[in-house]
Amino acid sequence: MLDRSNDLTAWDRDHFFHPSTSMSQHARGETPNRIMTGGEGVYVVDRDGRRSLDAFGGLYCVNVGYGRREIAEAIADQAFKLPYYHAYAGHGSEPSIKLAKMIIDRAPAGMSRVFFGLSGSDANETNIKLIWYYNNVLGRPEKKKIISRWRGYHGSGVMTGSLTGLANFHNAFDLPRAPILHTEAPYYFRRPDPAMSEEAFSQYCADKLEELIQAEGPDTIAAFIGEPVLGTGGIVPPPQGYWDKIQAVLNKYDILLIADEVVTGFGRLGTMFGSDHYGMKPDLITIAKGLTSAYAPLSGVIVSERFWRVLEQGSDKLGPIGHGWTYSSHPLCAAAGVANLELIDALGLVRNAAETGAYFKQTLTEALGSNHIVGEVRGEGLLAAVEFVADKEDRVFFDADLKVGPRIAAALLERGVIGRAMPQGDILGFAPPLCITRDEVDTVVAATRGAVEAVAATL
Repeated sequence: MLDRSNDLTAWDRDHFFHPSTSMSQHARGETPNRIMTGGEGVYVVDRDGRRSLDAFGGLYCVNVGYGRREIAEAIADQAFKLPYYHAYAGHGSEPSIKLAKMIIDRAPAGMSRVFFGLSGSDANETNIKLIWYYNNVLGRPEKKKIISRWRGYHGSGVMTGSLTGLANFHNAFDLPRAPILHTEAPYYFRRPDPAMSEEAFSQYCADKLEELIQAEGPDTIAAFIGEPVLGTGGIVPPPQGYWDKIQAVLNKYDILLIADEVVTGFGRLGTMFGSDHYGMKPDLITIAKGLTSAYAPLSGVIVSERFWRVLEQGSDKLGPIGHGWTYSSHPLCAAAGVANLELIDALGLVRNAAETGAYFKQTLTEALGSNHIVGEVRGEGLLAAVEFVADKEDRVFFDADLKVGPRIAAALLERGVIGRAMPQGDILGFAPPLCITRDEVDTVVAATRGAVEAVAATL
């Protein structure tokens, strides 16, 4: 029987529609009901007083850690000065203008302007509209298809959910929609031929992309979108040579590149942007999460100089661009972004992500690499994942009904550490705040080893 003696718990079950949750099970009280109340550094606390090391940084987003007064005070100060004004028809606010300049100062070479939204989903929606607008301005109305990758994650809207290449974001939603196409995921551990080297698999992915372009017609393909490192699809760094080979294909057919840096932007890989990390040369960059460390909702599209020149041509022909959001460039969110980027610099978090991230991957590999159910330990910077298999030698995966990944995530939580059971596979993901220390990494690794060993003993 569901205990309804506690108001918050009952209200949660009866009235709160949770994302990515089994609606029926939660309403019946069969899933955990954890009400969070506080956080400091890499730790969070729930209403029952349980303290957990958040080794997933919320949803890869609390980059500077919890409890940073500098950001809270910046939001409060701005709320007293000017809590809101729109950005339409040339209006702006001091923090939004300052933040745009700070982003361009940190962005890869060749970037020019920043359009602000609130979420990664709406930023990728903006990307789609801008790409269609761009090709219409250039007199190429047929060049509209956008290629994404299976296992990519780019949002939960109608078009951005179509860009996403994960089945549970498509099921019963009538997605994906045209003109979105999907190509091979750069997932080396799941390569079709075990004999392939990383370079050979990268070439295979590039060849598959070129085959799709030729089959559809190069004059119909507008853009290719990809995360520098696959995120929700399994936390998968690209195989050696991947981005060089992909970009060669895109350049051959005059296809734009969108770098979705919602997860990797602002230090996660040990560089300010993943595009710099892998030598990508994007036309558009999607940003969100790490932009404010999730202290306020804010996203952006960073537009390259060459793309911007075409947008200017469009305004000369068509008048003011018919796109925007009520909360674009919201002053409170922009103030959070300014304070957040200043903290990232002041605390040396990009360097810490590189150095502590390397230590994390090394110690995680040493602790788990020999376990018989661990197929692969992988990562880059402060992104890491452990993939579990029934047979390591032959890459035989567990039956999904066994829920090995979720069980290990639950066992990890019992040991005071939060990791994420990733969708479409038995994969445990990590993306801790960029301020994590080596001692805290040791805590995560020890708890993970204990959780894996406990679950492995039952299989």
